[in-house]
Amino acid sequence: MPKTSRREFLSAGVMLPLAGAISNNGLLQTPSSPLAKPASSPVKLDHRTLGNTGLKVTTVGFGCMITSDPSVIERAASIGINYFDTAREYQHGNNERMVGAALAAKRKQITLSTKSQAGDRASLLKELDTSLSELKTDYVDIWYLHSKSEPSEIRDDMIEAQHIAKQQGKIRFTGMSTHALPLMTEWTIQKKAFDVVLSVYNFTMDKTMDDAIAAVAKTGTGVVAMKVMAGGFRRVKPTDPIYGRLQRDGAMLAALKWVLNKPNISTTIPSMTDMDQLDENLRAMAEPYASGDDQVLAAHLEQIKPVYCRFCGHCDGVCAKGLPVADMLRILTYADGYRQFALARERFQELPAQHKLVRCGDCAECTVDCPHGVHVSAQLARAQELFA
Repeated sequence: MPKTSRREFLSAGVMLPLAGAISNNGLLQTPSSPLAKPASSPVKLDHRTLGNTGLKVTTVGFGCMITSDPSVIERAASIGINYFDTAREYQHGNNERMVGAALAAKRKQITLSTKSQAGDRASLLKELDTSLSELKTDYVDIWYLHSKSEPSEIRDDMIEAQHIAKQQGKIRFTGMSTHALPLMTEWTIQKKAFDVVLSVYNFTMDKTMDDAIAAVAKTGTGVVAMKVMAGGFRRVKPTDPIYGRLQRDGAMLAALKWVLNKPNISTTIPSMTDMDQLDENLRAMAEPYASGDDQVLAAHLEQIKPVYCRFCGHCDGVCAKGLPVADMLRILTYADGYRQFALARERFQELPAQHKLVRCGDCAECTVDCPHGVHVSAQLARAQELFA
């Protein structure tokens, strides 16, 4: 596909599965006014203790994955946000390097976490040493085994690597990140291997996720929430033709406040790429969650439900071609929600070869029926068209 048509497809394609749902609900109009930001609002910092670690962290932390402007990180730290999250793989290692430079002057005042997706003890420890070098620090406060979806993905030697790193003083606390906490809960509680769990959590999710988070938190394990904006979609700019269709007035602020209102969540790591997003997220600590926020989120959910995966697990193993449906929907969100096309394509290319070769258009009918209304076959076909 020519580059021009690919860009057009990226810009306009997100609206195709949304058009009917949005128009039927009267949500196609542009919000009457942009989200107001008080010019001189005082910054109110809210803190919670991260499980049994004893770490006092701001309830709004900073997810650095797609940040490319170090001045946003520097300003967040100077204001008092004290939890920052990165990973070895983000931006091909460049993210850790940028985060380390931006936070060097504040290292002793902040909680810094990174993650590794390596699959064995030796590789994990090697990656940790690289992370410490890039972050320009002797230790990280939390080191996560990254993106685990089922207990079989965590072997004893990987947990041993964390214990070795802890004994060496290279990490203070151990962690695991997951997009499938309900599947990991029982194992996590029984294993007692982690001080902190980083889980996807947002207003779109059902009681199963609430129960999983409550069970983990009850053991004294700290819980950090990611994907709190349910796919983002605030990256759409006023000059974008889909502005006003995906940019509900105040939806992202309401989404963050929704998570902060949950007592079992110690902190959150929303992505922040510019000063406006930083200012908006700071407001979430100062403003209570109210009934008006419920209404905003209900309307926003109606908009995004044809495209947003809620990580419920219903589609696991259902695709006749064996596609990892939830993973592919999440990858597409990086492009459509976060406007990070390169990141989405990179993640797609990491899929097994047999999955990258599948084309949903070749199937007479889709075997996946999402209970939440995601247009699965259309979304997967779109991902294949964009990234394959």
